[in-house]
Amino acid sequence: MIKLATWNVNSVKARLGHLTRWLEAAKPDIVCLQELKCQADDFPALEVKALGYFAEVAGQKSYNGVAILSREKATEVVRALPGDKSDEQARYIEATIGGLRVASVYLPNGNPAPGEKFDYKLAWMNRLTSRAASLLESERVFALAGDFNVCPTDEDVFDPAAMAVDALCRPESRARFHALLNLGLTDALRALHPAGHLYTYWDYQQRRWQNGEGLRIDHIMLSPQAADRLAACAVDKRPRGEDKTSDHTPVVCELAF
Repeated sequence: MIKLATWNVNSVKARLGHLTRWLEAAKPDIVCLQELKCQADDFPALEVKALGYFAEVAGQKSYNGVAILSREKATEVVRALPGDKSDEQARYIEATIGGLRVASVYLPNGNPAPGEKFDYKLAWMNRLTSRAASLLESERVFALAGDFNVCPTDEDVFDPAAMAVDALCRPESRARFHALLNLGLTDALRALHPAGHLYTYWDYQQRRWQNGEGLRIDHIMLSPQAADRLAACAVDKRPRGEDKTSDHTPVVCELAF
């Protein structure tokens, strides 16, 4: 069994204690991290190594940044989403761990929409769809895991009416998320929990966490070969309840290998 997790840590250096405590408690085999907010050389590799994890990092000073932590050393590492060599934002890293190809994904937020940031988000999602199609053609067992900054349906947002014009919920964003599903990918959490509010993010403002007013924007998308191995998937809400923690919480799935 492989335990695969994704977590937007919202500054790995500021939340290092939260991360190490969670790694010790949850004991995942592979963790996709987003929003590191540090360059690769500043990533706390020694601290995670002390817990038994190798780290592959695509970093960026003060913004973005993604990583893959794994108990087995990763190979075939790709540190940028193919399709636009001019894109310098650190939002994608892909690697092979054992028999699984994994990508840590941090999609652009896209607000304000419409506008340049929203156009960048949509173009980025088109590139991600192209990459997923290429991976599917290779027939590899793979997972795209991360902060997609998309609420796929109204059930994934606490107030659909208020969020309807937000880039996370606009029809254009949702259409591109569903394009991934239409390729043949599986939304791991919804495959096992098709109904109900299963939020992964609660804003720091307006007591969203305390009031249970969240969004589901962190996802694990599985290729058909990975979906066949899906044994469990859940949102681990415990880290979000800690003091000075990330506004996201981990999503964890188990794949039978």
